[in-house]
Amino acid sequence: MEKSVIIIPSHLKAKRLPNKPLLDINGLPLILHVLKNSQKSDIKKVYVATPDDEISNIIIQNQGEVIKTGNHHTNGTDRIFEALNKIQNQYDIIINIQGDMPNINKNTINKLNEFMIKNSNIEVATIAGKIKIEDYNNRNVVKVRTSKPLDHGQFNSAIDFFRTSKKINTDIYHHIGIYAFRKSMLKKFVELKKSKNEISRSLEQMRLIDNNIDIKIGLTKYDPLSVDTEEDLNNIRKLLK
Repeated sequence: MEKSVIIIPSHLKAKRLPNKPLLDINGLPLILHVLKNSQKSDIKKVYVATPDDEISNIIIQNQGEVIKTGNHHTNGTDRIFEALNKIQNQYDIIINIQGDMPNINKNTINKLNEFMIKNSNIEVATIAGKIKIEDYNNRNVVKVRTSKPLDHGQFNSAIDFFRTSKKINTDIYHHIGIYAFRKSMLKKFVELKKSKNEISRSLEQMRLIDNNIDIKIGLTKYDPLSVDTEEDLNNIRKLLK
């Protein structure tokens, strides 16, 4: 039986919203919402990977588990690879959940994990939701184009990831910041050099696309809000009341 682990990368150096993981959402820091919702999934082991004592202390005070990492990482995937190497390396599937999605749903996590367990040939997969018309030009909503239109029963290949789109197409979706890696693919990812599109778009998943690595992508009806701006923060506070 394959073993899965969730690792949530988190740090305090967000440029758009400083100290984002510690911001209060209805009485709890943002990062605790992410942790507690992740713990509701079927995956029993959940860690937060962080270089920051402020985050680490909050997690430990709330009976969570922390892996301290260096502060040199430029993306979450590099951070979770360091974290994985600091714990017992017994996991086959590593679920990377971005630390700024306070209403991530357990069913989304379970769907991705179950897909990886049932398809041992798949090396990396992620999730998308339907996109709102007003979000096509919102740079904070990452878009993904797929090989075929998605439905809830299958995973297709991701063709491209981008931040803005002038065209409204049925093969464009809202990409959600949750990935599942086989351990070998996670290692390969961090060994690859940053790609041109990864740098220009500030999208780490382009490292895989630019190296012709197939990313499978499934559809969820549970669309978590990623907190990138003060407006996002106010919206999630209202949503979680």
